[in-house]
Amino acid sequence: MERRWRVLLVVVVGVFMAGLDVFIVNIAFPQIQHDYPGTSLSSLSWILSSYTIVFAAFLIVAGRWSDAVGRKRAFLLGIGLFVAASAACAAAPSVSFLVAARAVQGLGAALLLPASLGLVLPEFPPEQRHVAIGIWAAVGGIAAAAGPPLGGLLVEAGWRWVFVVNVPVGLAGLVAGWFVLREIRHPETARPDFLGAGLLTAGVATLVVAIVQGSSWGWTSARILGLLVLSAVLLSLVARRIVRHPAPIVEPELLAVRAFSAATIGSLLFFVAFAAMLLASVLFLTGIWHEPILTAGLMISPGPAMAAITAVPAARLGSRIGPGRVGALGTVLFALGGVWWIGHLGSEANYALDYLPGMLIGGLGVGLVIPSLTGAVAATLPPDRLATGIAVQTTGRQLGSALGFAILIAVLGTPSTAQDFTDAWGFMLIASLLAGMALLAVGGLPAGAAREAPLTVPAV
Repeated sequence: MERRWRVLLVVVVGVFMAGLDVFIVNIAFPQIQHDYPGTSLSSLSWILSSYTIVFAAFLIVAGRWSDAVGRKRAFLLGIGLFVAASAACAAAPSVSFLVAARAVQGLGAALLLPASLGLVLPEFPPEQRHVAIGIWAAVGGIAAAAGPPLGGLLVEAGWRWVFVVNVPVGLAGLVAGWFVLREIRHPETARPDFLGAGLLTAGVATLVVAIVQGSSWGWTSARILGLLVLSAVLLSLVARRIVRHPAPIVEPELLAVRAFSAATIGSLLFFVAFAAMLLASVLFLTGIWHEPILTAGLMISPGPAMAAITAVPAARLGSRIGPGRVGALGTVLFALGGVWWIGHLGSEANYALDYLPGMLIGGLGVGLVIPSLTGAVAATLPPDRLATGIAVQTTGRQLGSALGFAILIAVLGTPSTAQDFTDAWGFMLIASLLAGMALLAVGGLPAGAAREAPLTVPAV
């Protein structure tokens, strides 16, 4: 095997683990709640949110740090942290310990993900780098899609196995990376804005607390209003540092590219919808239809399968008529899946007629959207800014997932009937259509067409 393919194989192990752990834990929710009786759904939601918030906040900063100290070093450190945190999650004696360990997992994922792309791209000649980027992006999508069915299989042996499985895989990646990867560094890289990343973490976390606790504390209570004001202040400070810091968490020059900004907003909004749909599906199938966890995972799997089947044709179609248009069509189909569930799902289980059609329609939509988001980056940025652009867009995806989990918990409350999920499917529908409006703003620029004027920001 040629060296470039060995490097790609090693780094996608890390990419797969990082993507998988955003969504694999959803399916373990009912069993985790069973093992920690008395724990509210809002408290359990932090098992998901702590990972995605830290992952998102430190993603670009970690990329800059890896440029300065060495991408191989950052990648291996990220896998090491991820493996250690996974072991801690598996041994967690309490929910609070599990939440903290998940945050460390998120930091490990933030270290390894941008470093992985930075290690792969130099191994490929410029004319073949789009292949490497496509495989890299596809692995992340496959990992997200594989989360529920794989999680259902692992949870049969106990929810802790959802985390245990990362340990041998991560150790294998660590050993292979030590021998296969070579160090790449750019010591002249500006010092990354760790303070900005910390402020972003605190600002989003504060907003998530307010959303999750709004119903129980009262939306007009002093605590909720204080949290919302604090979040606004923290995020305002982040915006100020983006403008003034030499190596901000998001480059203003990138945000000035209208199509790229629209695609990033579309990514955030779509993953709000996608994360809400996935968690709501798990809670509905296990809580209302009382399906075993493994069965629930398998019931969800046709959607990811449909997405995998349609992803490549969608990417090709996007290169012809524009990724924004294809992605917008996908968001409409995803929303129609929610419409189907609103009209058909009831307390009596009828999987083939009531649940499956909505999942297949939505899965088709996901298959159109995800490659279109990556294609929009490739269509609107010059080649030497693709790594930075994908990192920014991935940050939007993770923040969207965190907000999707939080808003869903606020919308659902404590569901006990099928009717209680109507608002959840409606929220999924609205967020998806808003994402489609953002993607339409990308325009019809096909991938490979003339790009905007060259930017001067440093690549991740």
